[in-house]
Amino acid sequence: MTGLSTDYKRGAALPSSNPFQRLASLLDGITPAQAPIIMTIGEPQHDLPGFVKEILAANIADFRRYPPINGTPDFRAAVADWLERRYDLTGLVDRENGILPLNGSREGLSFGAIAARDQLKPDEAAPVVLLPNPFYQTYAAAAHIADAQAVLLDARAEDNFLPRLEDLDPALLDQAVAFYVASPTNPEGHVASLDYWTQLILLARKHNFMLFADECYSEIYRETPPAGALEAAKALAERTGNVDPATVFDRIVVLNSLSKRSNLAGLRCGFAAGDPAFLSKWVKFRGLAAPQVPMPHQAVAAHAYRDEAHVEENRRLYNEKYAIAEELLGPILGAVTPEAGFFLWLDTSRWGSSEEVASSLWADTGVKVLPGAYLASTQADGTNPGRNYIRIGLCAPKETTRTALTRLATWLGERA
Repeated sequence: MTGLSTDYKRGAALPSSNPFQRLASLLDGITPAQAPIIMTIGEPQHDLPGFVKEILAANIADFRRYPPINGTPDFRAAVADWLERRYDLTGLVDRENGILPLNGSREGLSFGAIAARDQLKPDEAAPVVLLPNPFYQTYAAAAHIADAQAVLLDARAEDNFLPRLEDLDPALLDQAVAFYVASPTNPEGHVASLDYWTQLILLARKHNFMLFADECYSEIYRETPPAGALEAAKALAERTGNVDPATVFDRIVVLNSLSKRSNLAGLRCGFAAGDPAFLSKWVKFRGLAAPQVPMPHQAVAAHAYRDEAHVEENRRLYNEKYAIAEELLGPILGAVTPEAGFFLWLDTSRWGSSEEVASSLWADTGVKVLPGAYLASTQADGTNPGRNYIRIGLCAPKETTRTALTRLATWLGERA
């Protein structure tokens, strides 16, 4: 096996600080030479959809009521309709048992590993959770609360920033209760192909683990809509001639939300969809451990999933900012625009480690970026797949983004 880490041992404490706390420590005491511009946070800043206030007002009385744990019928129908339109899944989504509302996709990502261990391998003595490296910190937290070992799989440029499946030891996969994969990837913005998803699905079924497909950036793309895990499952079923709604999504759960798609990060409304047998049991666990999603939030979400105009406008605004990035940084770094997402993942190793670049850039220009090393784990051999990169969020308004990237381009150019 290659690219594996045992940094997170079963039952051990997670790191004492998150990437942003580590960045605060790195920059502590440094006074920037120019007015600060914060480009670290992936918090959408585009306008809210115009319908939000009206839908909330029309449903405000429902804040008095406890919502059903499995969501309102209208919410489930809206999500199912969207999935079927987006991924050509007509008739395959179980609208009763195949969709769960979540308080943002993070909730599902956090608790999914517990449900997977409990349902699939309750007697496994050494359970593991597989995740990419770099990774969204919640994946490691999920392993921790499931009392499983997080095994990190390096995701590098030569593999399209996805874990290399061919290198995985079958014995390790037999221990796995869950495998977390994001597509579009965070932070790199690359996309898993249908073939890649298919390989993962086949591994999940062969080795009896849950595939948790984090697709929260699925609608923030440049030109081509990214393929999805449920889409791959349908194609696989068609090839085998067994397109049965009860089993077509076996061992697969996709997670998505309105945070990125609709600029509604504060609404905390998302969904899990896929394997109805798994989700119908998971909902019982959620009924004990998780809060319901408020019905007015579900009403906004249902409307949002039925409206594509605001999503198209949101995508257009991000793509304008990528054009600015290409104009300013392309002559220095080469092509910088990923397939999807709203981050730049820039190889700045010519100018030092990611921490050195972030520190100097803040001191000299006031532009705050996130060291890629803070989004990855250092492996046993001392390597860190994020060490050469910095992450820049393109969430700020267009002119702010242009100012920040102009400063960055000037700084890089002067030191090239």
